[in-house]
Amino acid sequence: MALTLPSLLPTSSAASSPSLPPHRTLFTGPSTLSLNRSCRRRRSGPRASVAVDSPAEAGGRGGSSSGELLLEVRGLSAVIAESKKEVLRSVDLTVHQGEIHAIMGRNGSGKSTFSKVLAGHPQYEVTGGVVTFKGQNLLDMDPEERSHAGLFTSFQDPVEIPDPKLAMLNMEKGFLDGHVNGASGGQKKRSEILQLAVLGADLCILDEIDSGLDVDALQDVAKAINGLLTPDNSILMITHYRRLLDYIKPAYVHIMEDGRIIKTGDASLAKQLEEGGFKAVSAT
Repeated sequence: MALTLPSLLPTSSAASSPSLPPHRTLFTGPSTLSLNRSCRRRRSGPRASVAVDSPAEAGGRGGSSSGELLLEVRGLSAVIAESKKEVLRSVDLTVHQGEIHAIMGRNGSGKSTFSKVLAGHPQYEVTGGVVTFKGQNLLDMDPEERSHAGLFTSFQDPVEIPDPKLAMLNMEKGFLDGHVNGASGGQKKRSEILQLAVLGADLCILDEIDSGLDVDALQDVAKAINGLLTPDNSILMITHYRRLLDYIKPAYVHIMEDGRIIKTGDASLAKQLEEGGFKAVSAT
């Protein structure tokens, strides 16, 4: 998996520990990366939309959208800031409160790039389109401001975690004494969900959260994520594999190819993808 997304800690009533700062923004890449108004779009462009919904199992969260509009993306295009290579091509997406979305696609299709652009990664420059988050222009916000607005992505160093949250993921207390960079891939993924459990979020972007997890770890992480869902928050999952969707059930699955979303459907689309491959999905 490519460079982990910028770590954005959102405003949250769940962050009750007095030892935790209310908001911070961390990157897993070099600390010299500039955060100054990165990933802003060049002025001009339309306003944001493709639609999406929530898990079939949680009561009242499946079926058609009923929550308020949370994230709206219309015509989002972006390039790599240094090379100017186009990586996103007019992406449309709409997420309401209480919805779970999954984005699937081949390596290099633009899935992780899309999540990084939403988070404000300085490696990318937005060249067109509009993104609104909770009614605000997301592209006019610094990464820190996006965090304060309620956008969560994975981040590097775990904050101090209250014991009940550790139990939630079947993690030993000794994990808190280690540095996350010395942890296994599975431990790092669990630490990201631990941080989410403490901080809360309106929109959680989970970029390949199933990467490096064995079956037991995946079940623990999925159970924790499902336990954190409410009718007011939403999840955008990025994954290569259908197995994650067996545990966290999306109402909408999007297929990404060549920097754009080419197809949207329900969970059956993931099964179709698994059985026939990306060629079968692209051809329909």
